[in-house]
Parts: sequence; structure tokens; C-alpha cells
Amino acid sequence: MTKRSEAKYKIDRRMGQNIWGRPKSPVNRREYGPGQHGQRRKGKLSDFGVQLRAKQKLKGYYANISERQFHGIYVEAGRMKGDTGENLIGLLERRLDTVVYRAKFVATMFAARQFINHGHVKVNGRRVNIPSFKAKVGDLVEVKESSKQLTPVLEAIQLAERDVPDFLEVDHSKMTAKFARIPALSDVPFPVQMEPHLIVEFYSR
Repeated sequence: MTKRSEAKYKIDRRMGQNIWGRPKSPVNRREYGPGQHGQRRKGKLSDFGVQLRAKQKLKGYYANISERQFHGIYVEAGRMKGDTGENLIGLLERRLDTVVYRAKFVATMFAARQFINHGHVKVNGRRVNIPSFKAKVGDLVEVKESSKQLTPVLEAIQLAERDVPDFLEVDHSKMTAKFARIPALSDVPFPVQMEPHLIVEFYSR
């Protein structure tokens, strides 16, 4: 069983945004935070607070990955040529759990991590059970044969709340997804605005 360090809807409420665009998010009903003090007026965030919130939002979106792992991805993005913020998004979208989620093989980013941990996914014909595995352009990700008829998989394919982005070539009849290209920030279908430049500023302090 994959470790979930925080309930996904609690993240939504803390951010005050429906960061996955889920129809059952409590933010759709009320935008204030959880608990008895949730409706208190919040003071204006400092520059540091705005940058921290941007980092928490992006980190939370990708199944609330650990700070150590997230910072490692940021460091790798900084070593690459080009814009560090764009590189950060590209690396996060290359994660196997993200590809499985984007391909609509599962309903949530958290479910994608669990689905991979339980050995339901192959990359280029080989079973991979590491959610942080980095897909390369041209890699073929597929649901293994014995898992294709699982109810959660069949239900996820029918979800109308999100579409498969064009940087993946998905065939739901075969349960395959080819990683066609590394996306730019503008290619990624985030339901809310993500601000990777603020994360670069946060870590550059």
C-alpha cells in the first residue's frame, strides 16, 4: 500500500483551490480552509509566503511527493539547459505515475502511484513498479494484460472531467500510452494556474 501523507481534499482546502479539477472537491462548495478556524480572515501573504504556496500547490498536485524528492527534481531541472521552471514541469510530467494518470488509466494521481506500486504497469514490455521512474520520449507505457479489465481502470477511462493531453498517444482499446514529447508548461492541462517561476525564486533565496 502506498503511503499517503495527506488526504487529497485537505490539500485542496488548504490551498483554497480545486487543484485537480475534481467534481467532489470540497472547495466547490466552500473555499475556506478546514477546521473551526478555517473562516478566519487571512492576512496578505509575504513574497516568501506566495512562493511557498506555489511550491506546496505544485508538490501537492503531483500526489504530494516528499520535499526531498521534489527538491531533487528542482536541482536536476536547474542543471538542464533552458528555463528551470519549464524544465521542472517537464521532469514532473515524465514521472511514470504522472503518465499513467494523464493517460486516464486511473482516476487520481494518488491512485496512479498505488497502481504502479502494485505491479500493474509495464514500460517497453518490462514491469516497472517505481512511480518516480522517468519516461523518455518514445517509451511505451501499458497496463499489463491481467489488469486491463479491473473496474477502477475501466471507470477511469470513462471520466469526462479531463482529456488526454496531446503529448501522449493513448490507445484505450490496447491500454497503451506512448510518450510522444516532453511538454512545455503551456501544454500541461492543470485545472488551476501553476507558477514554477515562483518555485525557482523560493529555492534561490
